[in-house]
Formats: sequence, C-alpha cells, structure tokens
Amino acid sequence: MQREQISVFDMFKIGIGPSSSHTLGPWRAAQQFVELLQQKQVLDLVVGIKVLLYGSLAKTGRGHGTDIAILLGLSGDDPVTFEVDRIDTKITQITQDHKLLLGGIKPISFFFDDDMLFLFTESLPFHPNAVTFQAFLSNETAVSGTFYSIGGGFVVKEGEQTQHKLEVDLPFPVETAGDLLHWCRKTGLKISEVVTENELAWRSEQQTRDGVMNIFKVMQECMYRGCHTAGSLPGGLNVARRACALNKRLLKGHTYTNYIEWVLAMRQTGNSFQNILDWVSCFALAVNEENASFGRVVTAPTNGAAGVIPAVLQYFISFCDGLDDQKIIQFLFTASEVGSIFKKGATISAAMGGCQAEIGVSSAMAAAALTEVLGGSQRQVLMAAEIAMEHHLGMTCDPIGGLVQVPCIERNTMGAIKAITASQLALQSNPDKAKVSLDAVVKTMWQTAQDMNSKYKETSDGGLAINIPISLPEC
Repeated sequence: MQREQISVFDMFKIGIGPSSSHTLGPWRAAQQFVELLQQKQVLDLVVGIKVLLYGSLAKTGRGHGTDIAILLGLSGDDPVTFEVDRIDTKITQITQDHKLLLGGIKPISFFFDDDMLFLFTESLPFHPNAVTFQAFLSNETAVSGTFYSIGGGFVVKEGEQTQHKLEVDLPFPVETAGDLLHWCRKTGLKISEVVTENELAWRSEQQTRDGVMNIFKVMQECMYRGCHTAGSLPGGLNVARRACALNKRLLKGHTYTNYIEWVLAMRQTGNSFQNILDWVSCFALAVNEENASFGRVVTAPTNGAAGVIPAVLQYFISFCDGLDDQKIIQFLFTASEVGSIFKKGATISAAMGGCQAEIGVSSAMAAAALTEVLGGSQRQVLMAAEIAMEHHLGMTCDPIGGLVQVPCIERNTMGAIKAITASQLALQSNPDKAKVSLDAVVKTMWQTAQDMNSKYKETSDGGLAINIPISLPEC
C-alpha cells in the first residue's frame, strides 16, 4: 500500500483564521475549482456560480468564516498573501454590488442569499466538511466539483483519496511511530534528522531551512501582534482580548521596541513557576485571539489549535535560552513528524474527531518537539507525545455560536501547559517502563473519534454550544 507522504510544509501552512478546516480548506477548495475551470478552458464562459455547503461546513460555516473564505478563493485571492485588513472591504463590495470577479478575471453576478447555500440537514458520506461548486456556462452547460476539507487546511477532491501531491522516494518512509523509531534505531538519527533527510527528497536543505524559518517568522509576528492588540473579538460574542493586558502586566514596566527586546524583557521578569505559567498562557492566548480575528496564523496542525506549538516554542526560547535558528528548526521538524503520524493513523479534523484531534494533537506535537530540543532520547520524545495525547482523549469540539473563541482559545493555553508537563514527565522517565505506546494512543484516539456522537464534532449541536445562552446578530 502506498504510504501517505507528508512534508513539514503540509503540517505547517500559512493562512488566515479562524479555522483551517472551515476557512483555509474551503478557501483552497475554491481556488482549486477556479483552476479546474481554467484547465477545462471554460472560465470565460461562466455566467453564474452556486456554492453548496454540507454538514459541519453548513452548521458552523458562518462563525468560522467559510463563506468569506470561499468568496475570496473564487476571487483569485490567496490566503498566504492577501492583506487581512482588506477582508471586510472586499466582502462588503461583493455582497453589496452582487458582483464577483471569478479568478480575478471574469466578472459574474453573485447574490449571496441565493448562490451560497447552507444545507444544514445534509451531509456527504466521505467527510463532514464538504462543499460543492456549480458553475453555469453561457452555452447552457455546467461544470461542478465537490471538495472535502479534511482538517489542517488539507483538501481532497471527490474521487481522490488524498490531496494531489508530488510523490517522491523518501529515504525513511514513516507511517507509524514504530516506523519512525525503527529508522532512528537503525541510523542513530534524531527524529528531526530523519525529517531533514526526508525533506531533501522534495527540495534542497537550504530551501527547507528558509521555509521553516519563514513559518517561525509568521508564528512570531502573530504572537507579537496578539500581545499588543486590545479590544474585543468579532462575531457577536463580545469576548474581550486578554493577551495584551496580560503581557503588559507581566512585563512590570520593562520597555522594548521589537521582538528580540521583548524576549529579553520577559526574561527579566523571573523564572518563578507562576510567572512562566502566566507567560505560556499569554503566548497561546495571543495567537488564538489573532486567529479569531481573521489574522494571519500558521496551522499547527490546525488554526483552532494554532497557539499551542508557538506558545511552547516561545517558552523554550524565552525561558530555556532557545533563541537559536537550528534549535527552532529542530523543534518544528520534530513537531511536524509527530503531527503527520496522527494524521495518517487517525485525524486532525475536529469535524471527524472532536477537539482531541486538534488541541490533543497539537499538544502531542509540542511535547515531542520540546523533549527533543531539551536533549531527550528518541523514545522519550515519542513518550512525551503519548503522554500529552493520552490526557486529551475524548475532548469534544463544541464552539459556542460556531465561533473559534469559546472554549477554543483557552484550550490552547491548556494544551500548551500539558505539553510542557508531558515533556518534563518523559524527560524524567524511563521509556522501558512505559505501559502505553504512541501508536496505541493514536489507535485509541481514532476509535474514540469514531465512537463520539456527531453533535460533539464541530457542529455546535451539543456541549457548551447549547448550554451557554447567547444572542448573536443576524448575518
């Protein structure tokens, strides 16, 4: 059987919040449909478009910005480069003028209420996150395509089992944690070094290093921006942003003008347990408050869990003297490999597995990465990932109002703290005496996902989503 090949740049994607599966994925799906029209050489013949949203995309699509993402994707805009400050203006223009520039080229009429259909009671069998595009042509024919947003920004077209990607001969193919450990034992390589060798099959080492450091740069900028932006989050819940005030309070008057000076300033605030705990929470809050505000973030492995890995990495940088490019790359390489094992053996989609698939996986990724950069053995790294996930099993996804805010943002702080705790436990433990393997917990997580009631899988039909009285504005 052909193994799924996942690169570090598949696990870490630059995009715009608030959700990788409900925002970034649909955005990419819309782009792929435009590409399909171009390949069929019918883009100039399109006179109208209908968008059909199914399952979880329908039920929580408005709160997650699915409609916004699709309109931008159909317009030819890219989530990596599109200026987030222009989102509101562009969407308002499309909805008020009832005009959409398809692929940035072909003007067509688009009436939101008639052409964007939320099919709340319908679901397609392959995956809960499904969208169908229908393009009507001037010659009275039509072209359609159905796409599934399977989590983490990954998109699969109907009829294909995985997203299209260049297949290469990897020197160390990995499907399970057992496979990974086999290669580490055989070669003596660290987990991050196995990743390094595999990435060479796609591109040069320098290209990979530059790309990963750009991923870190986006994480860093997102966190820094979140720590310096006050106010309330959009969407109608009126959730107050907390990272800015917490950052200011923790710094106790220390001044700075850039990221490096900020790191030096926070180091001067002390290494007490309470202080570090507060800082880690601040880091995670900052990222996910940006995510909830349609800011630019990195899937890690998803947008809803985007704050865990940056928070733990920033903890390492700020309080373990980890501001070193090689260590940062090592951290992100290790995290990506653990994330890929969960994607291959289970899921990273909350619509498939609940929040254990997002916060749980991100916590496992962060725990493993921190353990490696702190000097842990390969088996301790995998043990840390297992410990982190073991204590997220069964976590539901029940966003209030369909927004990636409550309880999502605080869950990132919990996932980050659990990751650090799991790493410390692994570093102080003998893996020979471990009772549960990482592969066993991956299998258990997938079984739990399959058993979980659908109302706890990013539908806002259960849990906190129905027990917290709210009144959101009409869309």
